Amino acid sequence: MPEIKWKINNIREQVSVIDGKKAPTIVLQNARYLHSMFKQWMTGNIWILHDRIVYVGSEMPTNLTNTEVVDVAGKTIVPGYIEPHVHPFQLYNPQSFADFSAQTGTTTFISDNMTFVLLLQNKKAFPILDELSKAPFSFYWWARFDSQTERDNEEELYSNASVCEWLERQDVLLGGELTGWPRLVRGDDQMLYWMQAAKNKGKKIEGHFPGASERTLVRMRLFGADGDHEAMTVDEVESRILHGYGVTLRHSSIRPDLPHLLKGIVERELNIFDHLMMTTDGSTPSFHIDGVMDKCIQVALNQGVAPIDAYNMATYNVARYYNMSNLHGLVATGRFANINILVDEFSPTPEAVLSKGVWLKRDGKKVQALPKVDWSSIANLSLDFDLTDDDFQFSMPIGIEMVNDVITKPYSIAMHSRKKDLSTDHNESYLMLVDRNGKWRINTMIKGFAKSVKGFASSYSNTGDIILIGKNSKDMKQAFNELKKMKGGIVLVEDGQVVTAIPLTIGGTLYDGDVEALTEKELALKEALVARGYTQSEPVYTLLFLQSTHLPYIRITPRGIFDVMKNTVMLPSVMR
Repeated sequence: MPEIKWKINNIREQVSVIDGKKAPTIVLQNARYLHSMFKQWMTGNIWILHDRIVYVGSEMPTNLTNTEVVDVAGKTIVPGYIEPHVHPFQLYNPQSFADFSAQTGTTTFISDNMTFVLLLQNKKAFPILDELSKAPFSFYWWARFDSQTERDNEEELYSNASVCEWLERQDVLLGGELTGWPRLVRGDDQMLYWMQAAKNKGKKIEGHFPGASERTLVRMRLFGADGDHEAMTVDEVESRILHGYGVTLRHSSIRPDLPHLLKGIVERELNIFDHLMMTTDGSTPSFHIDGVMDKCIQVALNQGVAPIDAYNMATYNVARYYNMSNLHGLVATGRFANINILVDEFSPTPEAVLSKGVWLKRDGKKVQALPKVDWSSIANLSLDFDLTDDDFQFSMPIGIEMVNDVITKPYSIAMHSRKKDLSTDHNESYLMLVDRNGKWRINTMIKGFAKSVKGFASSYSNTGDIILIGKNSKDMKQAFNELKKMKGGIVLVEDGQVVTAIPLTIGGTLYDGDVEALTEKELALKEALVARGYTQSEPVYTLLFLQSTHLPYIRITPRGIFDVMKNTVMLPSVMR
């Protein structure tokens, strides 16, 4: 359960409002609001003192000295939306994505901690979390137990001491997501210990079980998994509900499953909406042009879900599942003043937003931004080495073929690959993964990325190491050099010239700026890649998942080319 940060004097002050000794800061008068426990629309007045709702009912305060009274007659009031499974590092950073999301009514995140673990020691990461918690926004976190790839320093990043320090934090609500769950099946008691430690502290365990059989679901439930967000069919939703899982339905840029899942649930008349949540699951910036959780609610409404059920899936259901309904998910006495003011219940994008009692949006316009965060504790990406012609030697028997954006399989390389240039008549390209410290590299071929991308470099990856793709070794080297100048990012080079680039100056991984500006850059990158033969939908996810060993079948990792199904290194990395 999250920590309640109101001190005794705060609580005495809040009670004094009820006694008329102190005036509330804001009153929303004549409010038609959703009471999520009754599952009814009610009418009343909402009293707010600073960041807390101190009363909801028919009465008006006797003391209105300096109180802002807002008549909301004719409007519809719902709780602030909660994103229960967000990866706030998809090029954007937690502050910038929260600032963007708040304008469409999402004012609470339950967030991935992976990038903090990768880039910082806990003693430097935790002050950033504390700084974020001071904003008029609600940040909560989950503690990962594995890095999603094969690396030699896994035990250093995810040491028992480090993981337990994360689990000690009261703003960490869960352990997971369990991308490394096969380790449990193989007898990894360290992961099981962390799961038990999390559960003993009242925290949930989130699974990651795409396509899991009933046998796997049962075993993972016995191990301690509480929820899963990987159901891709209605049958998979039913199987998870059958075994008592909390089910989060996904609507993301690579898995926009929500419409057909909800359509099936409605058609089958499954009375399970009280046990469902929704997530955008770390989508790319451009996916959010039309919203965040308001977007998911709109999908639910379009599929015939009753409005109260649709809103509860993005508010009260999440708060109840994570044992924080005393603070979130309800327009009721004692909760945070996280409130969205709508035109009506069929229009989930709010025209006004209150978050912890602060107006962030009014009359359809942004009136306050979330405070900026000091990211200086994350070191700049400094590539203090050069790539030489010797690094661009591609002679190997096995390449990586893209099945879709994120699934890759091995293929036998037939072409002679000692040339500096490859033809644009086919979709095979050179692929390198280079250690960000310059110690090692892995060279192979990738099939299905694009036909005419000449030089492409990215420090945005699962491990923060450098991905190089291209048809021309000279342009690939130029792309790497441009990356060095930018101190991290994504860059596309053709005939020695930069075509487009996204600077990621926070640790070489995150964009230091607004999501709106970042979205323009991401769309320009996607357009340029598509024009050069990229046939998938999400190049950002391709970059992220090339190393991710929780997906089949073959990955390029710091240890080398890795066979996921056999859990073995096929070709080791080469020291430089």
